[in-house]
Amino acid sequence: MNALRNKVQLIGRLGQDPEIINLDSGKKLAKFTVATNDSYKNANGERVEDTQWHNVVAWGKTAEIIENYVTKGKEIAVEGKLTHRSYEDKEGIKRYSTEVVCNELLLLGK
Repeated sequence: MNALRNKVQLIGRLGQDPEIINLDSGKKLAKFTVATNDSYKNANGERVEDTQWHNVVAWGKTAEIIENYVTKGKEIAVEGKLTHRSYEDKEGIKRYSTEVVCNELLLLGK
């Protein structure tokens, strides 16, 4: 059961091209958003589409694959863990961020 702790799996499409950051340490970081779609019927029986946007980050070799093969609109599957962090912006305001740290990537579609 430990393998199921903090595990996220998403299948969706990229909302924009990934942002690739080359760090001074030589590591590579990829940041991107994935849209997942869900539909349901409301109380009136009408079909409602719901799109959720998820922030995803990937490091190292996974980031290199993303840099070379993943672009806006591409359908992908990601697996990773959910992380939550806080930071202060330029104005000193505390901000919060929730991200999926991707450790597995599957390219889907054509």
